[in-house]
Amino acid sequence: MFTVYVYVLDTLADWELGYVISELNSGRFFKKGEQRVSLKTVSHSQAPITTMGGMTIVPDCLIEDIVVSETSVLLLPGANTWNDLKHVAIIEKASELLSIGATVCAICGATAALANFGLLDQRPHTSNGPGFLEMVSPGYKGQSFYIDKPSVADHNLITASSTGALLWAKQIIEHLGVFQSNTLEAWYEYFRTGEPEHFFALMQTLPSGNES
Repeated sequence: MFTVYVYVLDTLADWELGYVISELNSGRFFKKGEQRVSLKTVSHSQAPITTMGGMTIVPDCLIEDIVVSETSVLLLPGANTWNDLKHVAIIEKASELLSIGATVCAICGATAALANFGLLDQRPHTSNGPGFLEMVSPGYKGQSFYIDKPSVADHNLITASSTGALLWAKQIIEHLGVFQSNTLEAWYEYFRTGEPEHFFALMQTLPSGNES
């Protein structure tokens, strides 16, 4: 069973997490018999944070509570406050998780935090367009590994731009293997295009009793 830790910090970009946490937490489209994941919010302190959309989140646990295991998944959302030194601890934890094969997923400003720590220097990755990481992360040396796509999956590291949340979610779900492949494809195409035939195709892929 996967434990998904969602790092929360002030000015968190609400829309970037919507697709992935909704599906992983609800399990509504999971394979038959697949266990639902445990989803926990985590932060550097127990103080409530305020998202960019004005929502208040009280963290479930602290960084030191994260279990360092291959079944741990860390989601790092974008925010305008990543430059605060109090967030270094979660990037150190991300490095530790990556080194043991756990999954780390970063989007938008969180990719800059990884870049500042040198975690993107030797791995395929993306961010908010060519030149963005050079602009915000002076020590960044991963230019030759940069891929100009909305989201890039490199084994247990999945990075995305601020506009790549849907593809990012698809790649995370695919990496965890909790959807059937045809369910995932129909889900992605429905949300990507809005065309009703993909919704009906999605419903037809679901095992009995898993349609809600």
